[in-house]
Amino acid sequence: MREHDAYTALHAVIDPELDEPVTDLGFVRSLTVEGPTVTVHLRLPTSFCSPNFAYLMASDAKDVLTALDWVEQADVVLDDHHDSDLINRGLAADAGYRGTFGDEAEQDLDELRLTFRRKAHTAAMERALTRLLRENRELTEEALHDITLADLPDHRTTHALLRRRTALGLDTAPSAPVLVDDHGTPYPREEVPLRLRFARSVRISIDGNAHFCRGLLRTRYPESATDQTPRDQEVHAS
Repeated sequence: MREHDAYTALHAVIDPELDEPVTDLGFVRSLTVEGPTVTVHLRLPTSFCSPNFAYLMASDAKDVLTALDWVEQADVVLDDHHDSDLINRGLAADAGYRGTFGDEAEQDLDELRLTFRRKAHTAAMERALTRLLRENRELTEEALHDITLADLPDHRTTHALLRRRTALGLDTAPSAPVLVDDHGTPYPREEVPLRLRFARSVRISIDGNAHFCRGLLRTRYPESATDQTPRDQEVHAS
């Protein structure tokens, strides 16, 4: 069914701060299809969620729907946000981020997306390496300097890391080192424990924010509970 195809396409729309699909978070309030036209209403945990995040998700939703070969018109509407009118007008007019927010658009949308892709990569890197440490008790943090992608197990944490690296254009060859900076450069051996702790703090922040926002959404829209898919969590060392 076309409704199913459209909803599946929305799985690719990621909340930039929470690093989860809007479908799993319960942000898709409704989706209707009339012939070649798709209409989607989005809802967020609060009315004051960051406007640039809200616009990014709504814009990405319109892009993935428009990319479907049978869609001639995709209408994405953001509900109950303090900038709903502004964002919805910009989306309807295909005005773009700067065209929608004007002088308030301090950062280009691509720059904003890059910032959060880097954070998502850092968190994914920590998840994969923490799992490796937990499964190999003799492995030290310093030894992570020599760990390559080929050393990681065939596990969803590894798959997620590879997706994040691909999104950033980083090396995904089996011989590529795992613990790298935003540009793919390995950290010096002596910095590995510090860099791992920093990566862990980024991951904890993302996971904590996601849990908090899920609860806020259920409080604001009790019916959203049935639309949320629980995050598949790993047990992490803290």
